[in-house]
Amino acid sequence: MKKQILDAISMNSRRSTEDLAAMLNTGTDTIEHEIKEMEDNKVICGYPTLINWDKTDCEKVTALIEVKVTPQRDMGFNKVAERIYKFEEVESVYLMSGGFDLTVVIQGKSMKEVSRFVTEKLSTLEYITSTATYFVLKKYKEHGLIMTDEKHDSERMLITP
Repeated sequence: MKKQILDAISMNSRRSTEDLAAMLNTGTDTIEHEIKEMEDNKVICGYPTLINWDKTDCEKVTALIEVKVTPQRDMGFNKVAERIYKFEEVESVYLMSGGFDLTVVIQGKSMKEVSRFVTEKLSTLEYITSTATYFVLKKYKEHGLIMTDEKHDSERMLITP
């Protein structure tokens, strides 16, 4: 039941309890109980809204930052990640496998603001050994949702002489 609820709300968290109950062939009390339990257990952590900022007059820049870290004794990566995710600018922090340790995702008003964050806040932490910043130029799909209105014909045009 929990997985079915999560699947149903992952693409549209505004679905009503009544709609979920009808979809899953159960009562609204059951749905409300399951959702409350998942919220209490931090399975459901929030209900953020996915916004296509390109369609607004607000300027936003998204950057992905690769971070190499020297893990701290008795802290590992968790304390380092915690120190980073407490910055207001940080949207996400992921522990990675491969050539670097953490991916930090931030949003700023400009490339300059992102640069300032990296140079003045992130890279000055004593356990950060290096960073590499990549700016998102265009979002095509995010959280499973298509972010563009572009339509492409799947067939080539027939040209006759």
